[in-house]
Amino acid sequence: MRKTFLLPLFLAAACGASKPETVPAPPPSGGEPTTDITPVAKPAVDVDAQLITDAKAFVTATDAELRKVLVAAAEAEWANQTDITPAHEEAAAKANRIVNDTVARMIKEARRFEPVLAKLDPLTRRQLQNLLYQMTVSTPIAPSPDDPKQAEELAKVAAEMGSTYGKGKVCEQVKGKQVCKDLDALSKTIQTTRKPDVALAAWKGWHDTVGRAERDLYRRYVPLANAGAKAIGFANVAEMWKSAYDMPADAFEAETDRLYNQLKPLYEQLHCYTRRKLNKMHGDKLVPKTGSIPAHLLGNMWAQTWGWLYKELEPYPGQAPVDVTPTLAKKGAYDEQKMVRIAEAFYTSLGMPALPDTFWQRSMFQKPAGKDAICHASAWDVGFNNDLRIKMCIQKTHEELDTIHHELGHNYYQSAYHKLPILLQNGANDGFHEAIGDTVVLSMTPDYLKQKGLLAKTVKNDKIVINRQMNTALEKVAFLPWGLMVDKWRWDVFSGKVQPDQYNDHWWALRKQYQGIVPPVVRAPTDFDPGAKYHVPANVPYMRYFLAAVLQFQFHRALCKKAGHTGPLHECSIYGNKAAGDAFSTMLAAGAAKPWQDILFDMTGEKAMDATAMLEYFAPLKGYLETQNQGQTCGW
Repeated sequence: MRKTFLLPLFLAAACGASKPETVPAPPPSGGEPTTDITPVAKPAVDVDAQLITDAKAFVTATDAELRKVLVAAAEAEWANQTDITPAHEEAAAKANRIVNDTVARMIKEARRFEPVLAKLDPLTRRQLQNLLYQMTVSTPIAPSPDDPKQAEELAKVAAEMGSTYGKGKVCEQVKGKQVCKDLDALSKTIQTTRKPDVALAAWKGWHDTVGRAERDLYRRYVPLANAGAKAIGFANVAEMWKSAYDMPADAFEAETDRLYNQLKPLYEQLHCYTRRKLNKMHGDKLVPKTGSIPAHLLGNMWAQTWGWLYKELEPYPGQAPVDVTPTLAKKGAYDEQKMVRIAEAFYTSLGMPALPDTFWQRSMFQKPAGKDAICHASAWDVGFNNDLRIKMCIQKTHEELDTIHHELGHNYYQSAYHKLPILLQNGANDGFHEAIGDTVVLSMTPDYLKQKGLLAKTVKNDKIVINRQMNTALEKVAFLPWGLMVDKWRWDVFSGKVQPDQYNDHWWALRKQYQGIVPPVVRAPTDFDPGAKYHVPANVPYMRYFLAAVLQFQFHRALCKKAGHTGPLHECSIYGNKAAGDAFSTMLAAGAAKPWQDILFDMTGEKAMDATAMLEYFAPLKGYLETQNQGQTCGW
């Protein structure tokens, strides 16, 4: 039932007058002279003062109601993602519909306080700003359209897209039996095979099956989501998302371009080196010496990271590898919980608290037997009260250990700010939230891994440095253009710049422009390859990952300075350093209580996001790549 707690506030505003009223003189009677009556002014109503009072009451009431609906939605979504059933899907759709309706209504109601935002106390002002601009980006919320039928359909389509992805399988007949593979199995094929036709079959199977299944749903979703954005005062979803960064939407888009251009020369060198190596492996027919790289040959379903090609791209073979997979995979040595304990110990070494007992009881570390579940790694505070959990299907690999450290970064952020009002329980911006765990991963140096018993020994020389940097760059540098173009595509889709029959063509045009990646086979407008990536059908804004790729190095540089590190940035680990931990914890505890520029300044002394820390970190590798690429035609 819709609450009416705002009614008295609206009535008060409606009854207030902006000018003093006068009492008119009574009319003459019987033609007799009357005594002049001077109009008496009534006391002026201070409209701003009334709005300020109302705004404070509004955020108090909003906190209670929003907490209730968000917790209910998180509980329903957790149940659905860890056990996909029709009943759970229906419950999640219903709960998310309530959130969408509630947030849309609250934003509309909050609009009336915009004229007095600057006059509000900082805590009230920030809560309103986050409701009006940040909330729909920091959380995958699609505000409901005004039309109840559209609102119901939006929630239904959103839930169906998520479940379609989570249940996605590619099936084929093998010796008279139907064999089905989910995303994990298909990804393992692409990661490990070096046979182009085998990789192509896995790539094509997932994109053709799951991508196409999302196509018609997404076409229905876009106008419905735009109707919801319009209902709360934005032109479309693209403008809504780009307005969430404490700066005008156009200024934010320009900021992302500035950051990418800072980093593009490094990416082009990595792309040039990788293309040459793949050309030697597969020949001119499959990988030309100039131009773009086919998407299925890079060891990842979306070619977003290239780390599984490390052995083929290793600069100096024969050097001691920095890979803890053999240790983790050793029979009986590690289980999933022990891997998570390793990551927890990093955070506690900085002075942060141990994870609550409920984390270990409620998290999903493996897909439940006999159930469909979404294995895509994610971190949760289901109750918004330190009810921390992660959801993963953990494999015993170095990459998965990194991912666990990343996910616990979300949990420790959630824990640090969980006592703040609900509208401030978020990262300074969504890039901050993704950068926390990745900042920790940068400190997982060979010395750290040896200290944790994951490496038997470490050997230090320039060749090993270049090898390790290559390994890291194949994850972090290779990711940069992908991290940018996913939302570049969605901005163009939601703004109407690109029409539905152009969705897939535009996807690949941007992938070629930013990544230098092309599809391995001809794609048609009837395909929908964006739907093969979780974040598109799940409606999770993606720019956060690009921003995090920049911010994690900026954070790392600042924390290393606080830890007293004076050597090369890539050698720094803040493990066990309480000074760095104190600075880190202070930033986490601030949540979204201030503009991100202020929180960034408090941590780093810099008010702008800056990619020079990433360039500083990878300086040795960039020099190596430039030498290796001499005589090559880089770019595409």
